[in-house]
Amino acid sequence: MMYMGRAARMQRHHKRHKGAAAVINLVSMIDMLTVLVFFLLVYSTEVVEVLPSTKEVQLPESTAEAKFHEAVVVIITEHDILLKGKSVGRVDDVIANEGVLIPALESALEAEANGMLRQAGLTEEEKIANREVTIIADKELPFKLLKKVMATSTAASYGQLSLAVLQKASDLAVASVASN
Repeated sequence: MMYMGRAARMQRHHKRHKGAAAVINLVSMIDMLTVLVFFLLVYSTEVVEVLPSTKEVQLPESTAEAKFHEAVVVIITEHDILLKGKSVGRVDDVIANEGVLIPALESALEAEANGMLRQAGLTEEEKIANREVTIIADKELPFKLLKKVMATSTAASYGQLSLAVLQKASDLAVASVASN
């Protein structure tokens, strides 16, 4: 079959480029993908606070929205009271003791408060108000023990007390999901 003019040129062009495959430059695509991944990692992650924990402690659940702030962490396990991973008392001994305060914990908390950065220009009341203790306790522990730890923290000049809990869905959020 004989082609004329434009059709002949097209036929010659197709014969010339019949074996050539289309080539895509993957280097530039990989570069763009890398930039995109870094952008997403930097800007899409929230600030996640990690609390020290042990497998022995089972946190209670709460619908509270407040986030954890950097603070002195007191962990109460089934057997020990820990401050910075070091035992400052046995749970059985603290419960058996009739006193309101835990002397070993109080001295350890005061030492921790003295080791904190000095806040220039603040009154003593403002310094106390800025000190925070986060208590991580098993949900099965008696409230009497928590009360003693909180009283001891307050006596050691800590103005803010927080209890670590697992956040669960609030009733309003569950109701709105159920209605949709």
